[in-house]
Amino acid sequence: MEDSGDVTAVVERDNKPGKVPMAPEERLKLAEKLDEDLDNFISGLEKRSYEEGWPEDRWQEEMEKHPFFMTKAPEAGEELSPLLQGLQDLKYDTSENTPEELALTYKEDGNFNFKCKKYRLAIMSYTEGLKQKCHDEDLNAQLYNNRSASHYFLKNYRSSLNDCLSALKLKPDYIKTLCRAAQCYYHLRDYSKCIEYCDIVTLKEPHNSEIGLLRKEATNKRLAAERDVRKKKFQEKITTENKNKLLKAVRERGIKLLGYESEELTLSSLETKFPAVVNRRVYLDNGRLIWPVIFLYPEYKMTDFVQEFHEDSCFNDHLIEMFHETAPWDTEKKYNPENIAVYYEDENGKAHSVLKTSSLGQIISRDDFRVDHGTPAFIILVKNSNAERIYLSSA
Repeated sequence: MEDSGDVTAVVERDNKPGKVPMAPEERLKLAEKLDEDLDNFISGLEKRSYEEGWPEDRWQEEMEKHPFFMTKAPEAGEELSPLLQGLQDLKYDTSENTPEELALTYKEDGNFNFKCKKYRLAIMSYTEGLKQKCHDEDLNAQLYNNRSASHYFLKNYRSSLNDCLSALKLKPDYIKTLCRAAQCYYHLRDYSKCIEYCDIVTLKEPHNSEIGLLRKEATNKRLAAERDVRKKKFQEKITTENKNKLLKAVRERGIKLLGYESEELTLSSLETKFPAVVNRRVYLDNGRLIWPVIFLYPEYKMTDFVQEFHEDSCFNDHLIEMFHETAPWDTEKKYNPENIAVYYEDENGKAHSVLKTSSLGQIISRDDFRVDHGTPAFIILVKNSNAERIYLSSA
């Protein structure tokens, strides 16, 4: 039989009445022809990649986006997958949930974060639950209590206490909240309030050993605090008395301060401004004044400070001690107790000589002497030197 190469013609021929059955060879050739035509048809189709499934090289990444398979929650600000976004909308949609259901959902979220020790996230969840303003007071009390616990673990004791008090307004017998309020008061050093709340808990739970121990510690702390207050008041009293005694001693000696009248004399007017004698203000010792004193050497532009100059001590006593060795700046070795002169200036800048055998108290009590910033000052020069002559001519 001759092969026409046309599949349609072959089928038509086979369907004619009185047809001759096909030989096995013909059937085989026909099958091969059909296979070849099918392969040609498929090869001629447009080739496109399949985009609906998960690529082999990213299947783990794709699974991580699926809510049922993800191993970690999305980070803040991270874009959610459409499926997860849909579940989120369903879970928190106000049109699909009542305020009570939403408050409970946020409470569960907060509890999960709390167990994971993510206390700040827990606070956010409990806060969102309270924002729903549901009418279930017991649920609201739990939200306040749980938020209080989160604040407590962050050591935000004031915020924790405020949430405790809010919870107790809704549920006065909330034992967990009463206990935490007592702990907050303890950390805030309000020991009286701590003891008060411990007593409330003890009435309801007489065998609560933790609260019993807290009450004992608060009682000891309160006693210590009261003792410290008494000690502080006594110290303030002593300080005030010493201050008044000091001011009285200065006034009684007729000592005048530069820029102050006698009635304006205060403790601050006796404060020194010189760094070398800072915190070394004049003070009383057995009724006698001890002063910080400055010595000026204009020839070399140097200074010396005597931090404690007793008012009954004479100038020679200090000068001998100061010049028993030559000062480093005295290159000519001419400054010694025998040949130096001591001066002070009045408020008009006029120089006055000081007898070295005089006491400090005798000099600073003079009518023309002024103490500047609580520190008497004196000028030291070599007798009959050119520097002395220049100084006296200009003073």
